[in-house]
Amino acid sequence: MDIAVRIETWPLVHPFRITGWTYEAIEVVAVTLRDGDYRGRGEAAGVDYLGDTPASVAATIASMQDAFRSGMDRQRLQSLLQPGGARNALDCALWDLDAARSGRPVWQEAGVRAPKPRLTTWTIGAEPPAVVGERAKEYAGARAIKLKLISDGQDAARVRAARAARPDIWLGVDGNQGFSRATLEQIMPALVEARVELIEQPLPLDRDADLDGFVSPIPLAADESAQGLASIATLSGAFSVVNIKLDKCGGLTEALEMVEAVRARGMQVMVGNMLGTSLAMAPAFIVGQLCDIVDLDGPLLLSRDRSPSVEYRDGMVWCSEDIWGGAWRPAHVHENG
Repeated sequence: MDIAVRIETWPLVHPFRITGWTYEAIEVVAVTLRDGDYRGRGEAAGVDYLGDTPASVAATIASMQDAFRSGMDRQRLQSLLQPGGARNALDCALWDLDAARSGRPVWQEAGVRAPKPRLTTWTIGAEPPAVVGERAKEYAGARAIKLKLISDGQDAARVRAARAARPDIWLGVDGNQGFSRATLEQIMPALVEARVELIEQPLPLDRDADLDGFVSPIPLAADESAQGLASIATLSGAFSVVNIKLDKCGGLTEALEMVEAVRARGMQVMVGNMLGTSLAMAPAFIVGQLCDIVDLDGPLLLSRDRSPSVEYRDGMVWCSEDIWGGAWRPAHVHENG
């Protein structure tokens, strides 16, 4: 089994602003495993706020070449690599490869019912309020919109602008660790008035204890605070939703285990993304079949995508087996993008 790895740059349609970062393009790591006529592919962006960069992800993957040549499966990979981008790309590539070998698509191997289109959020970055309103109108096909908030004094106006532009949609917000408990309490009335239905990761991940005893009128979702399976048991009781991302937990294998663990705690499950192409969305789409909330709009932010690509229609996302995870994909098939 051979590994081919490369770092790719994908420009965005618009600069994308969140707490502490502005992106004009994204870098991802694309992996292809080859075993005779069979191949498997995976993609990862890494977890940048933890120092898990595309360069470090690619270096870790390259260091696994000898281990893969001597034989590798998903279970062994979990013990050799920690959660993060490198394990995600390799784990997803192994799932894809196993589907080709077995003649069974990934969703069957994972024990998931035949996939169906899922409602997905469409994300608007932390733009000036007037731009937020314009973006919300531009997303005419969206039935669910998520706003990035940055605690800069304009967040309430951003939320009002989005709701005024789109009174019909499900509306969520993502603080990306940019709030304190005091500033969260301060903005809460505006969020309630705008009928916001979800608040993602308002506080820094090392300040979860500040949420203890906080009763939010809007469900709170753990994102950065929920890195992987081990973190579920330690989450603040203020969270009622967990956002699973394959880059954080290290792939589809652990993501499926996280779904069970989150459900066992009586919490809702969300699947998200670290931005990426359709190749990154496809395995997360499998997880999305088991989730209450789906946030797989990464390719919508790109100026171009891979082919074949994810379909977005009437606010829904659909990933065909032709993108990833199908039962058979000969090694010589051409990759576009």
